[in-house]
Amino acid sequence: MRIYNLEENQVFIDGNDIMKLSIESVRNAMGYVPQDNFLFSDTITANIGFSFNELDEEKIKESAKLADVYDNVMEFKEQFNTILGERGVTVSGGQKQRISIARALAKNPEILILDDSVSAVDTKTEEAIIKNLYRIRKGKTTIFIAHRISTVKKMDKIILLNQGEVSAIGSHAELMKTSPLYQDMVKRQTLENLVQGGANHEGL
Repeated sequence: MRIYNLEENQVFIDGNDIMKLSIESVRNAMGYVPQDNFLFSDTITANIGFSFNELDEEKIKESAKLADVYDNVMEFKEQFNTILGERGVTVSGGQKQRISIARALAKNPEILILDDSVSAVDTKTEEAIIKNLYRIRKGKTTIFIAHRISTVKKMDKIILLNQGEVSAIGSHAELMKTSPLYQDMVKRQTLENLVQGGANHEGL
């Protein structure tokens, strides 16, 4: 996203050195859903369609479906015309995350970065969102930053960090064979889910 400047020849987008591209072109190519989801004190339509010059209601509704928040919105009295409070205080944490994801999906960026963006939703909802992303993001780059193994286990490549350094790189199956740290994380999170129990915790 060019928040920080790098040395040349470190990061490339489609073979182009990111430091030789304009900041505008880099950011136009990207969608970003941060940990601290920010929503405007405006309608749900305006929040999801923030990147549009003219609001496209069909695309906004489709993006809400992909982010698995459409049914929740339709339960509100004013539906997509519902006014969200400052920073989205009128919706739950999970709904806030999904509205933010819908906003990024509406932009349909070449590169989508989701920073711990499904941490407030249950496992079933998380799986539905990831399944939709797999379907619509083919040929594009999607980067998940996550602590939950369930979020990343189906990704093409997982980069495992330990104390800020790369510990291992590979698919879920590969890391289960080669990375003791990854194996330990899987065992620990599986046990935590079993202890917590309930419909929202179905293991990894």
